[in-house]
Amino acid sequence: MTPAPDRHPAGLSTLFLTEVWERLGFYILMAVLTLHMDKEMGWSDGTKGVVYGVFLAGCYFFPLAGGWLGDRVLGQIKTVRLGAALMTLGYVALGLSSRAHVALFGAGLCLIAVGTGILKVNISVLVGNLYVDRLHLRDAGFNFYYMGVNIGAAIAPIAATALGFWFGSYRPSFWVGALGMVMAQVVFYRGRGRLIQVNPLAAGAEDSTETMLPAESRQRVLVLLGLFLVAALFWTGFYQNGFAMTLFAERSTRVVPLLRPETYQFFQPAFILVLTPLILGVFTLLRTRSSEPSTPRKILLGMLVMGLAMLIMSLASRLGGNLDRPIMSPSWLIGVYGIITVAEVLISPLGQSFVTKVAPPHLRGRMMGGWFAATATGGYASGLIGSFYGRMPHHHYYLLLVGLLGCSALLALIQLPRLERYTA
Repeated sequence: MTPAPDRHPAGLSTLFLTEVWERLGFYILMAVLTLHMDKEMGWSDGTKGVVYGVFLAGCYFFPLAGGWLGDRVLGQIKTVRLGAALMTLGYVALGLSSRAHVALFGAGLCLIAVGTGILKVNISVLVGNLYVDRLHLRDAGFNFYYMGVNIGAAIAPIAATALGFWFGSYRPSFWVGALGMVMAQVVFYRGRGRLIQVNPLAAGAEDSTETMLPAESRQRVLVLLGLFLVAALFWTGFYQNGFAMTLFAERSTRVVPLLRPETYQFFQPAFILVLTPLILGVFTLLRTRSSEPSTPRKILLGMLVMGLAMLIMSLASRLGGNLDRPIMSPSWLIGVYGIITVAEVLISPLGQSFVTKVAPPHLRGRMMGGWFAATATGGYASGLIGSFYGRMPHHHYYLLLVGLLGCSALLALIQLPRLERYTA
């Protein structure tokens, strides 16, 4: 028997660089979207919140359709290229939009939401396909790929800040997003020969022989549905980074050199790059002492940490942020972004890992789609709740989020015995 290779496949660098460029464009958009709607479109907080929430929901609901396209119609490679082309057109439409051309703005967001959705799920499948013959390296490969996501996300707010200084407008950021997508397509096209377009189960992966009784399958689905509800409430709080916290940066935070409202979204991916190895190191140390918490307990801890972040934002609002005057120290937002990062590390990758472990073999794709749907629900809810940001004292707004996150933590605690049953 030929031993499994001990090196990462060459195609990983292609997908890594594709994602760096793709995420650069997407997170430039996320850095300026609320600000653009506020300053250049002149919309109310309520309108901005609805548009923001619907856009995020689309980005995370369309992976359900994208998975079907990749598996049944076009294949993963062609579907990724289609998604990238749609996103490029979307950024161009945004770059051409204005108060007099609102339809172009809406069309641009729709194209980017569809393109992101069908690209996102299929590029992840392509990463997994690379490791059919080297399963022992798959987790490390996904970690490396995730670094590409966060490198692009970290560069984007800095680029948006520089563009804002130079041009005094958010529209050039959309053109840079289009350029990023062109570069992503060039990288992907040149490296397409290194990619593998197969169904891993058909290639002999370990899950192909798994069977499960119908009753056990139903129990696992019910457990995951409960987890999805918890996750949706988490993302409701998490995506305030692009809405309420961006408005806090723009209206309530003291102006300092090199820090514009869109710059603050640099800190979260930067914290990811710094804190992830530290957090993993702590869990490795606990594992050697046989005291590492289970995955559900880590998720519960993440919900509590997220609640703490919103509680601190409530305090910052009470101490002056409510006035919508630029008097608050930037350290409030930077510190909260660090706390949110800890919560993200505890919930986002671990939640996906838990889904792949617990889901019945024949439902894994649909259950992962359910995870993305929970993300979409949270994204939409973040914008829906965001419509109240200007209608109540900001500290009450953040306390509302604390309450929702507290309910989700309680729900996770109630479900803990059932969740831990599948982590043994």
